[in-house]
Amino acid sequence: MDIGAGTGNFCETSKQNSWDVYGVEPNKNAREIAAKKNIFLHQSIEDFKGQQFDVVTLWHVLEHLPDLENTITAIQKLLKPKGVLIVAVPNFNSFDAKHYKRFWAAYDVPRHLWHFSQNSMSQLFSENMKLLKTKPMIFDSFYVSLLSEKYKTGNSFAIKALWIGFLSNISALSTKEYSSLIYCFKKA
Repeated sequence: MDIGAGTGNFCETSKQNSWDVYGVEPNKNAREIAAKKNIFLHQSIEDFKGQQFDVVTLWHVLEHLPDLENTITAIQKLLKPKGVLIVAVPNFNSFDAKHYKRFWAAYDVPRHLWHFSQNSMSQLFSENMKLLKTKPMIFDSFYVSLLSEKYKTGNSFAIKALWIGFLSNISALSTKEYSSLIYCFKKA
């Protein structure tokens, strides 16, 4: 189950790799594009009440959810026992976030309603969700830095942004505070 499936690319790739796929995407235009790929997405997770899945993914979606607490409860109910939840979110403790401050593109207000750190992510889900591992999204620092530099200076491309993205990843080698992180949880 991919929540926030967009135009269905992740579902399509998963389906091509022999997974049974389900997806949720509130944007009608995105659902129509996915349907052209034979990926039929639902509008809401409410459409799956009572169903459970082996894996639930949210790729840069959690920060957009207006009713975070109730949605997290609903997401946890979608997981089978021993099911895996994969959540990718920006990390406001990253080097690039600290460098760009209010210009950091991943703040993305008002579209991003929530901002997460490793500490907050470890406490966000119920005690029956065990954090298995955290993985970096190494290329996000470059993308976010390019956007941040544009917001800060107006330049649509700047070598400095690539340098900041590089420095962010170098810094994260010791701090583990990458620009974006993937959290892998397992339901008890």
